[in-house]
Amino acid sequence: MSKPAIPYTRARTLPVILRQRIAILDGAMGTMVQRFKLTEEQYRGKGGPDAAAWNRFKNFPRDVKGNNELLSLTRPDVIRQIHESYLAAGADIIETNTFGATSIAQDDYGMADLAYEMNLESARLARAACDQFSTPDKPRFVAGALGPTPKTASISPDVNDPGARNITFEELRAAYLEQALGLIAGGADVLLVETVFDTLNAKAALFAIDEAFAQTGERLPIMISGTVTDASGRVLSGQTVTAFWYSVRHAQPLSIGLNCALGAALMRPYIQELNRIAPDTFISCYPNAGLPNPMSETGFDETPDVTSHLMHEFAAEGLVNIVGGCCGTTPDHIAAIGQRTNRLAPRPLQWAKLLQPQGG
Repeated sequence: MSKPAIPYTRARTLPVILRQRIAILDGAMGTMVQRFKLTEEQYRGKGGPDAAAWNRFKNFPRDVKGNNELLSLTRPDVIRQIHESYLAAGADIIETNTFGATSIAQDDYGMADLAYEMNLESARLARAACDQFSTPDKPRFVAGALGPTPKTASISPDVNDPGARNITFEELRAAYLEQALGLIAGGADVLLVETVFDTLNAKAALFAIDEAFAQTGERLPIMISGTVTDASGRVLSGQTVTAFWYSVRHAQPLSIGLNCALGAALMRPYIQELNRIAPDTFISCYPNAGLPNPMSETGFDETPDVTSHLMHEFAAEGLVNIVGGCCGTTPDHIAAIGQRTNRLAPRPLQWAKLLQPQGG
């Protein structure tokens, strides 16, 4: 007996592909943006393909350097080039440039009102790149990225007041709804709730995604990826990997996995745990390129050879269906991961195990 199919309106072939082979997710966006060494003026659109963007933002009253999501509006040529480099490296799935494109995160730059536009245009950029590289044998998919926001619903910002909060569930829900609607309108195939360090934030995102599906009539596959922040094996809000999974499994995600914070070597026991507790769901893993190293060109320890060797071990052990990279990874890392995993079988789903009576 197999798990009942969800009637997706987009990316209908992706679940089939994940049963047949290991899919490759792209690598870091921020790491690649840093390589361009963009100035404050360039973040505002100077030198870009659209003079109107420079005219629109050249007198913006706040500094915007570092606001990578703004580049989808001001320097789409940079974002498109990054997408294309990952697709050329073999990525099956690329993430939109929207990790911080919520009104909550953009409020730090005074650009909360641009959140919907950022998501819409970011999804359009990724969609165009995927359409250019897609073939019948290797379709490419756009994952609309929903990041965690810089504010958390479960953790106090004041060490002297454990009950204090600087964001509400309702505020998170509204921000994520705006983001999801923009990503869907821009052509995303999948919605990826990623780098989850506070499960309550993620639940707000999942609630908003359900609302977006109801409003649009679309039903996209959902990927969820948590972040184990240290050797305690817990997300920042305190849940173990097992508790995290049971808190979000109601969303019936296409995949559950982990990303960021740790390199692959330290992530292994938590990926193994997900394999044990989520036999009916595809598993994703996109770690950092090891630990931070300010002396490295990427800011992280691992070269493509090291990261791909570790991901090969995960695949050979039958732990993963989707592999890629997070902070410090580049197209070279993604190409190497693809080369090391392309002959290995994906992790099989084991829905029937959940239906078998337990002894005792």
